[in-house]
Amino acid sequence: MSGVIKAESLLLEDRQSVKKINNGKEQWGNGLEFLFSCISLSVGLGNIWRFPYIAFQNGGGTFVIPYLIVLLIIGRPIYYMEILVGQFSGKGCLQAFNMAPILKGVAAGQVLATIASITYYSSVMALTLRFLFVAFFPVLPWSYCRPNWGSECLDANSIENKTNKISPAELYFHKIVLREYDNIDEGIGLPNWDLVICLAISWFIIGAVLIKGTFPYIILVVLLIRAVTLPGAMQGIKFFFTPVWKNLINPMVWYAAVTQVFFSLAICFGTLITYASYNNFSRNVYNDIVIITTMDTCSSIIAGSITFGIVGHLSYETKSSIADAVKGGAGLAFITYPDAIAKFKILPQAFAILFFSMLFILGVGSTVGMGSCIIRVVKDRFPLISNWSLSVSLSVIGFMCSLVYMTPGGQFILNLVDFYGVSFTALILAIGELVAVGWIYGVKRFCEDIKFMLGMNTSIYWRLCWSLISPALLLSVLIYTLLDLRPLTYKNREYPRAAHIIGWCLTTLGLLQIPLWAAYEFYRQDNTRDVKKKFLNILKPSPSWGPLNSHLHEEYSNQRLELQINQEKSKNIFNKIYENIFG
Repeated sequence: MSGVIKAESLLLEDRQSVKKINNGKEQWGNGLEFLFSCISLSVGLGNIWRFPYIAFQNGGGTFVIPYLIVLLIIGRPIYYMEILVGQFSGKGCLQAFNMAPILKGVAAGQVLATIASITYYSSVMALTLRFLFVAFFPVLPWSYCRPNWGSECLDANSIENKTNKISPAELYFHKIVLREYDNIDEGIGLPNWDLVICLAISWFIIGAVLIKGTFPYIILVVLLIRAVTLPGAMQGIKFFFTPVWKNLINPMVWYAAVTQVFFSLAICFGTLITYASYNNFSRNVYNDIVIITTMDTCSSIIAGSITFGIVGHLSYETKSSIADAVKGGAGLAFITYPDAIAKFKILPQAFAILFFSMLFILGVGSTVGMGSCIIRVVKDRFPLISNWSLSVSLSVIGFMCSLVYMTPGGQFILNLVDFYGVSFTALILAIGELVAVGWIYGVKRFCEDIKFMLGMNTSIYWRLCWSLISPALLLSVLIYTLLDLRPLTYKNREYPRAAHIIGWCLTTLGLLQIPLWAAYEFYRQDNTRDVKKKFLNILKPSPSWGPLNSHLHEEYSNQRLELQINQEKSKNIFNKIYENIFG
């Protein structure tokens, strides 16, 4: 083995010289550009918008413990794995799966999930703009009750009984911003014109590349301080950090934790592979992984503390339980954050403008990453198409698809697409991704590739997570979720049967990519081979697999030949498994 792989110093010296002859490949300008772009992608709406309402739906503290466990043994290992795959191949997520052609459909399914995600992320950005525009009003419109809301509105200045009242922020969001229907049995209605304008502006801006610094954390910390100083806030925060231990065996809580980690870290959607494909081949990304995942976790915990602090205050005011103090759902962030801002005594408008500007910038960071993934997949297949034409096409099509969320029944549709078209599909595709890298391609070979690329050995922690722990936990969550699966609801309201049929069609569309692409790759093999050989061939990396640079590709091919000569073939299945994990 010593003659196969060069000493690390010589290896890295060779890699630096290759940067000048990189076959015209686009690259990040420097390491910080990659780091901040990944932070922009991962620390975004998944943390500030999605994490609080998912935590609220799943019992607060009961959800946090599975979330942190999943983050360590699934989230961080997959994040590291995807960055390495993208950097090694230098290609978008679909072409990166040339490492295991039989499961190329996993990447195709992930791209479809990304397309679904970007449509409703842009709708959240539209809602953010709607709140941002009205934040310039002399009085924040969500801070007071309207006469037509009657006695159900919680008036802070009233001496009436406040039991079971609803905050003006919640009523403003549902009755004025969304004009939401009680159900969608009679349809979802027509798009609200003001939200359509905000949506158009959002899609117009998505093409911009924005890199964030500490601004989001300054705003979040100030909001946190205000939230914890409200009466009753500590009860809400205590609820957020206190688990109900018996509920930890509820498979839906673990399912929610897994899918939320996917959204928080932006893993299993192809976006990270795309971002890493622009890296310098020899960049050591380990420190980046630690920084990004740590910041991501802190962002989620801060956002959750703010939300549950506000919910605790509303519980105190209305004399109701934490669980009943506010309605859950995807709009929770547009209720709790504005409610906290309305409690500021000095210039609440200024702080509202800062907060919603921050939330919109975070949304741009998330959606730009998704858009880059989609464009890169098309660009890899049709390299002559210009970037601007792809960006314009994506924006127009994305805007048209997102209009459905701007209707009075839009939040029902968002919840439906999120579950059937994204979360549930992403869980199954994540298992397929780990099988592709860990077992079809093989952890052993993957670690050999890492050593070729970075000149460093891979620890047993990553090997065990990629091969055993992560796929086993994901598979267990999937099985228990299927056994305990119940009809989807939105704020305890049931969907019509037709909605569930559409939802399962979305799931089927994503998962069908696996057999369809496997059949396509099988068909593409040389017709002179027999069926068995053709099948075995799609279990092996395609001839184009390897570093994108031609000089590195040649060096890599020679290394693989030498390794194959020196390595002994294991005949026993248990020896093969052992070699794959520990070899």
